[in-house]
Amino acid sequence: MIPGRYLIDVTFNRDNVESFDEYPFNLGALTNFDKLKLHPKVTYFIGENGSGKSTLLESMAVAIGFNPEGGTKNFNFETTETQYELAKYLWFSKTNYFPRDGFFLRAESFFNVATQIDELDLKGWYGGKSLHEQSHGESFLTLMTTRFHGDGIYILDEPEAALSPQRQLAILSRIHDLVRDSSQFIIATHSPILMAYPDSTIYECGSDGIREVSYEDTEHYQVTRDFLINRERMLKILLVDD
Repeated sequence: MIPGRYLIDVTFNRDNVESFDEYPFNLGALTNFDKLKLHPKVTYFIGENGSGKSTLLESMAVAIGFNPEGGTKNFNFETTETQYELAKYLWFSKTNYFPRDGFFLRAESFFNVATQIDELDLKGWYGGKSLHEQSHGESFLTLMTTRFHGDGIYILDEPEAALSPQRQLAILSRIHDLVRDSSQFIIATHSPILMAYPDSTIYECGSDGIREVSYEDTEHYQVTRDFLINRERMLKILLVDD
């Protein structure tokens, strides 16, 4: 077994889907999705808004056994109606090694997870201070540095949402520490910083399906690089007067 590998691949049981005309089965990302190999260390899902990357990631988390709004597998609450029909059609190939830790971070509903932590008086597991008493970015960093213990499976949906570039670098370093401690990550992100981890697989979700891409071929990297190198020219193009 490769250290840190718990999930080998994920299969979409598309033969049992009654119709691909309704959400979420009409998402472009599912067009050619039959089976995806998961990297033993870090797997990224990227793509434009509406491409289906977060829906796929969240459905994978639910299929594994995490609470739909986030948290550990022991969390069981629902503040809004969440339907992950896709999760019923996902199947994982796994190794015979069971992770000792795990967490699903969903930026969109992290506030609700923080509230649940306070209500259950679990602050001791999360740095000893309410996550609500910290900035959004600080609470994300606290979560990863105090609650993520290693030897685990961690699913992160757009963790960069509240993070400065400097904090994103800190998170990238923390991911590396946890990978060395036999952890496996699945991450949906728009951040060219977070997706830069070298020993990883990047899947790009688009209107015509999912394809594996190299870091340098991602639009996120290319657009950011071109803007920083040619800032004045890009601004003239973008801010042209009518």
